[in-house]
Amino acid sequence: MPATTRTTLRRGLAAAAALPLLIGALASCGYGSDAKNDEKKVAAEGKKLSADTVRLGYFPNLTHATALIGVQDGLIQKELGGTTLKPQTFNAGPSEIEALNGGSLDIGFIGPSPSINAYVKSKGKNLRIISGSASGGVKLVVNPDKIKTLDDIKGKRIATPQKGNTQDVALLNWIAEKGWKVDPESGKGDVSVVRTDNKVTPDAYKSGSIDGAWVPEPTASKLVSQGAKVLLDETTLWPEKKFVITNVIVSQKFLTEHPDVVEAVLRGTVKTNEWINANPDKAKASANAALKAETGKALDAKVIDPAWPSIAITDDPLAATLKTQSEWAVKAQLIKQPELAGIYDLTLLNKVLKAAGKPEVSDAGLGVK
Repeated sequence: MPATTRTTLRRGLAAAAALPLLIGALASCGYGSDAKNDEKKVAAEGKKLSADTVRLGYFPNLTHATALIGVQDGLIQKELGGTTLKPQTFNAGPSEIEALNGGSLDIGFIGPSPSINAYVKSKGKNLRIISGSASGGVKLVVNPDKIKTLDDIKGKRIATPQKGNTQDVALLNWIAEKGWKVDPESGKGDVSVVRTDNKVTPDAYKSGSIDGAWVPEPTASKLVSQGAKVLLDETTLWPEKKFVITNVIVSQKFLTEHPDVVEAVLRGTVKTNEWINANPDKAKASANAALKAETGKALDAKVIDPAWPSIAITDDPLAATLKTQSEWAVKAQLIKQPELAGIYDLTLLNKVLKAAGKPEVSDAGLGVK
């Protein structure tokens, strides 16, 4: 073989050998559309914890932004290392609780009312609340042609997402404080409380079958985009303008058997919440991208722009406000006086917060003893 041919061949082989190294370097620098997937893959190849997998449930909803962003951006998986995160989405609290009770779900993001109902029905044996996630994001929006003031609500048809859900309880309590009467089962009375799925509420408003709604975001802003007006933001009814809208719950069995996995998930949620609060615009875009991936459609700017700032992302479960919400449900005769002692176990959350240099949070006297 001539010398020139041998030289060319050696150069070609050297270039071929260097190519994988170059590709690896580019990937490590974050170039290319698969960079985020590569990061998730690296995280998944880390040390496995006490469980092979952890199944995480949440709603494709802005009030579940911690889960939307933490799952999509790999922030929770990164903390789990070789333990695989298996996300599942749900449309309503009862189906998520059913999955938790049935053993097909380990940890979930869910509202306070389903948490209370499930805990009470199981006599305190099926779940624990282990963290907060979101506060606020609930509004009373109305047809401005029919309702000008809060007193005008009397005699009108106001939607809530479901009988006994968090917003339904809040509306019934507000009605009672106005001195009006409503039957909690039928929703009939001085105000007609119309239990309507959030997916259907915008069409119901458009057709005129409801005059307004007491609903969470982004449903409230969807109605505003159709001409409705915000008459009341629920945060104004609460001390310090904070109340829990989303908790993180865990199966008691999973918590007992795999505390290291639960702690890793909480490290992921705390870091996700820190990133969301430090980067609100980027977080809004990330949450919307996750919604598009989950539902096939992103929210319009006219919906997400007003909805996003009304939701406060927090690690604090705001336990005292859950206690108040349970008292409202009792007053509305939707539930009997519940025994909520032990519904919270914030031990691992406070451990994570302390390690991160953040203040610990309170269980308002409702923690495990």
